[in-house]
Amino acid sequence: MTIVSDAGSEWELVSGLEVHVELASTTKLFCGCPNNFGSEPNTNICPVCLGLPGSLPVLNEVVVEYALRVGEAFHFDVPERSVFHRKNYFYPDMPKDYQVTQYNEPICSRGWLEIDGTRIGILRAHLEEDTGKSTHVGTTGRIHGASHSLVDYNRAGVPLLEIVSDPDIRSSEQAVAYVEELRATLKAIGVSDVKMEEGSLRVDANVSVRRAGSTEFGTRCEIKNLNSLKSLRDAMDYEARRQILLLEEGESVVQETRHWSEVELHTQSMRSKEEAYDYRYFPEPDLVPVAPTAELRAKVRAEMPELPAVRRARLIEEWGVSEKEARTLLGVDGLADYAEAVVALGAPGRDVTLWATQDVLAYLNASNAAVSLLDPATLADVLSMVRDGSISRNQGKDVLAEALAEEKRPRDIVQERGLEQVSDEGALIAAIDAVLAANADAVAEYRAGDDKMRKKKRGFLMGECMKALKGQGNPQLLNPLLDARLEG
Repeated sequence: MTIVSDAGSEWELVSGLEVHVELASTTKLFCGCPNNFGSEPNTNICPVCLGLPGSLPVLNEVVVEYALRVGEAFHFDVPERSVFHRKNYFYPDMPKDYQVTQYNEPICSRGWLEIDGTRIGILRAHLEEDTGKSTHVGTTGRIHGASHSLVDYNRAGVPLLEIVSDPDIRSSEQAVAYVEELRATLKAIGVSDVKMEEGSLRVDANVSVRRAGSTEFGTRCEIKNLNSLKSLRDAMDYEARRQILLLEEGESVVQETRHWSEVELHTQSMRSKEEAYDYRYFPEPDLVPVAPTAELRAKVRAEMPELPAVRRARLIEEWGVSEKEARTLLGVDGLADYAEAVVALGAPGRDVTLWATQDVLAYLNASNAAVSLLDPATLADVLSMVRDGSISRNQGKDVLAEALAEEKRPRDIVQERGLEQVSDEGALIAAIDAVLAANADAVAEYRAGDDKMRKKKRGFLMGECMKALKGQGNPQLLNPLLDARLEG
């Protein structure tokens, strides 16, 4: 995607993303402390995750299995062994003054993810422990201007998988699409709840710019801890414009780490960008190499679920739905499963998709209900009655809304409210004949009139037929029968 500057020059954004995923294991990476979000501060801690002298880490096997799932999902090479390192830095939220992570021998390397026909390379996915959480008390919420800071170590030691893409992303829109697909896939394979609002998926964006047509990389800046897709898009767009302005004014871009301000809507400098040698990596002496067995690899491969991209393609082909509709189904937790359960009861996939992405989704948004609580038979019954002409589409909307809200059977609602349409052809013809006989003048005017008159009189006669049928005539059958009688 080309960016045209205020000076009229054409530039290109170049970006790679670092996505930090908290894995949904029951316990932390190297100890038995609960991996729970929202607990009281400093209650899920022990000597291991606090780095107290004499404590020794033990690797959580479930986390290794999760990493293998990620390897399968994103076409990674998973080597026979990977190694943990110590990454040394001195921040209050890291109680050991170093982070146990992986460096040059990660558990997953050289994968990819396809976005709208473009393959985004993924350099690596490596395991590491999360840090604690610092809260800076003051008006700014940042360390500058804070009166004091508080640290909660519940998050320290929570298992992370850092997924690092190649610099293959060329727009903020493509970055958002990449994170959306990554997040959907991680959710589908069951390794994380990927809730950005709770910090279980966080994104760092490396952004640089270059002249359109150039193949050289520019100087990059890293924007830290973007916790929403909107922030990711806005921060990348702002940073690209900032760098373009600097370069067009003859200045240089400084490689640094920057913070995105949600209030002021701009990036601001945090610190100079560290290089690998600044962290003094060395192998973790208290942990052996990670060597997944052939049995574990085979188990993971056999248990992999259908991935979102594959599922979307299947629904598009089998049900005849659009790409947008398929994405909507899969974009709401459990909605695609619900739709497939309704189809399994005999409803057409195309119809189910329309109702699920419109009426059912509207109910879910209004009620904040969980899809898992909905009975697929409810929608299947409504669709069946609409298809066989028992009720109209509009009546079906009302019946479904009442059935979902009050947990009533759709057919009981139809019976209680007397909604069932008259679809018997004999009964419809009898009603039409009676109306035409009672309104012979209108029939004569219809047959002798011009198009305007015919339209007016037909509308009148149709209304009289519906009145005679107490509003319950099936219009799909009634309309052609009336036309045939009028022209006969």
